[in-house]
Amino acid sequence: MSQRKEARPTMIFRRRTKHDLPEEIVLEILARLPVKSLLRFRCVCKTWYSYITNPNFISTHLLCYNNHDGGYVIHMPRTAVHMAYFHRPHSQICTLALDRTFETISEFRIPFTFQSGSHGLVGSCNGILCFTDFIKSKSKDVYLWNPSIRKFKRLPNTCLNQTQVLNVAHGFGYDSLNNDYKVVRFSWTRTKWMPPPEVEVYSLSSDSWKSVELGISWRPNVISYGFNGILAFPFVSGHLHWMIEMIEEGGGQERRYTSMILSFDVNGEKFKELPLSDEGLIAKCLTSYKEKLALIKFGHGAQPLSKLCSIWVMMEYGVLDSWNKLCVLPIEISTDFIGFTNYGLLLVRHRSRLVSTNSELERKDKSVLIDPEALHEKEISNQIDYHLDVATYMENLALLDGANTVSY
Repeated sequence: MSQRKEARPTMIFRRRTKHDLPEEIVLEILARLPVKSLLRFRCVCKTWYSYITNPNFISTHLLCYNNHDGGYVIHMPRTAVHMAYFHRPHSQICTLALDRTFETISEFRIPFTFQSGSHGLVGSCNGILCFTDFIKSKSKDVYLWNPSIRKFKRLPNTCLNQTQVLNVAHGFGYDSLNNDYKVVRFSWTRTKWMPPPEVEVYSLSSDSWKSVELGISWRPNVISYGFNGILAFPFVSGHLHWMIEMIEEGGGQERRYTSMILSFDVNGEKFKELPLSDEGLIAKCLTSYKEKLALIKFGHGAQPLSKLCSIWVMMEYGVLDSWNKLCVLPIEISTDFIGFTNYGLLLVRHRSRLVSTNSELERKDKSVLIDPEALHEKEISNQIDYHLDVATYMENLALLDGANTVSY
């Protein structure tokens, strides 16, 4: 009696035939898939693994997939000074929300900690978040974090052998010419407090820091200066920007309050000074609006406890005459400016006064999105009880192919 041969199991993989899709078509399809799917598809075969982890594919996916995306923001409670210095507990939770409505999608915890226990958001670029210690004198640790692939990286120690660091300022941007992410670090020590500061640049592709020259003429009569960090330092038109506020000594006993915008070309690694629309002792902060450099100025309103906020936009990058006043908003003194979304909506929190209800004091704040062009205000459903750091967000495979990264 002849024995029937056992059927061989079906092979999952087979040799390529003329009926298979061309490689370029496969790559086109993969480039339009969400990150979560691509992380799974690395296990299909060695060829797909090499496709998905290739730096060129990672850049292509960033452009193709997110062009069809509705837009997201990540927000987190901004550390208060008294909480950081007195080691009071605070939230390490980030919230992913829709850009247009601020509707919550999900929440996740920051997967690393700092010496002070308090994080400070440097900025975001293509979905990569950069953090450092909120206590500036302790901010030697810098982290890059990609929540969409659940990986983070602690940057190596800086190249300057510094002791007694008094203060630092950072910036985070993308080098489109070399497909690289860079962190800029300014530092001041007890031995070198007066300007100019020492500057270093970190490159993700080389995983190293290098010292760079400021390369611009610093104003000669500056006796005091500081970086305006009301909002995150904006990355616009391939450049990082910092608002520097200074006190200059004039003739006799006179002192003059001035400001300057310091710009850093992330591709060419060169600094320059950008023109401001005007000078004067007026509160202002630097931000971005629809991928253009923007300036928010605050002045006194006609009514008590009121003020005016004017928003200026640099329509042509680097050109003084292109500063254009977008709008003027009447606001109350108790208004917190949180920042612009990617679609140009301004998120603010109106802090209400304490009201007595049933022998108890209660406070109800109102959070709104303002369209500065239509001057339309829309209250958002999820109320914000604290000052926020807000960053634009998108899915990205960056750090997937990087060395010295940590998965969680």
